[in-house]
Amino acid sequence: MPLKHYLLTPGPTPVPERVALAMAHPIPHHRAPAFEALFAEVRDGLKWLYDTKSDVLTFACSGTGAMEGSIVNFFKPGDEIVTVNGGKFGERWGKIGKAYGLTVHELKVEWGKAVDPAAVEKALRDHPTARAVCVQASESSTGVAHPVREIAQITGRGEALCIVDAVSALGAMPLPMDEWGIDVLVTGSQKALMLPPGLAFGAASEKAWKRNETATLPRFYFDWKREREMQRKNQTAWTPSISLLMGLAEVIRWLRELTLPAVYERHERLARASRAAMTAIGCKLYAERPVVSLTTVWAPEGIDSDKLVKTLKTKYGVTLVGGQDAAKGKIFRIAHLGYFDDLDIVVAVAAIERALADLGYKAKPFGTGVGAAMAAMGE
Repeated sequence: MPLKHYLLTPGPTPVPERVALAMAHPIPHHRAPAFEALFAEVRDGLKWLYDTKSDVLTFACSGTGAMEGSIVNFFKPGDEIVTVNGGKFGERWGKIGKAYGLTVHELKVEWGKAVDPAAVEKALRDHPTARAVCVQASESSTGVAHPVREIAQITGRGEALCIVDAVSALGAMPLPMDEWGIDVLVTGSQKALMLPPGLAFGAASEKAWKRNETATLPRFYFDWKREREMQRKNQTAWTPSISLLMGLAEVIRWLRELTLPAVYERHERLARASRAAMTAIGCKLYAERPVVSLTTVWAPEGIDSDKLVKTLKTKYGVTLVGGQDAAKGKIFRIAHLGYFDDLDIVVAVAAIERALADLGYKAKPFGTGVGAAMAAMGE
């Protein structure tokens, strides 16, 4: 019998059957009334999900497209920005800024650690003309949660914008945009929103939109002002990903049924169980301030995490991911954002226990991690 496969990566994540079925329906033309009704529902649902009064714009692209849009729509050539670089995606903020001629001041953070708000405050004092702080809510390359709320409080006292990549955070943890004072918040479809890759979203505060009036960086496809004008008419400037939007409408209906507090509690429960399981079998956690969307784990001494990931996939059908760059071969990452439940974590933990034994790790008796996970779920 062929292996049954389990996808436990931090993106893409599994797509629920009811969402896949919604995307299988015949698609309307994107200039037809049927699409306008669908898009109106989606736009209202995205405001609810973001917890904002601002327009949440939709783009046919990956999350990186929304990150690029959040740069090109609010700055002039030569503007200074502070970027929090504590992983692959924090590094990306700097790369995008430099590509568009911005002066980037990188606030480097040791991988596995969250940025200290005091360090952000100091960076803004050292660079008083900086126009923004760019940060991840969830740095999925390390599993770290950065203190977004505290950073937004700091930027709220001055002219700098707080720009947040929430690609692996929105829908898994609370990020109330208006309440916290986040100026630009972006995310993507293939994480906690339980969709295939292909959609990205961005919302901007009034403070950010005022900056947009004088921004002169080049933009065409990612022109948020043009998109806002069109999307307020329940249309898009360019051809949208209609099938994905049909799926998104179903996702939002489902999230409303579940309620966001219940969704956040489930993510916290799965994170708690994963951490307890890994600790019980003798592994150390990598992130000092872990997110609820994934658990990052040091591979035991003498175990190459890339070999562990390969064994899990080829022998047990469980797909996890390893580390990148400085963490390559050293850590593995267990995702639990989006369409995951308690038994998905049990399967993953059981497979990890078996695969570690295959690679020679003298762990505790089989079931130790599974038992710890189940106990943590019941707390």
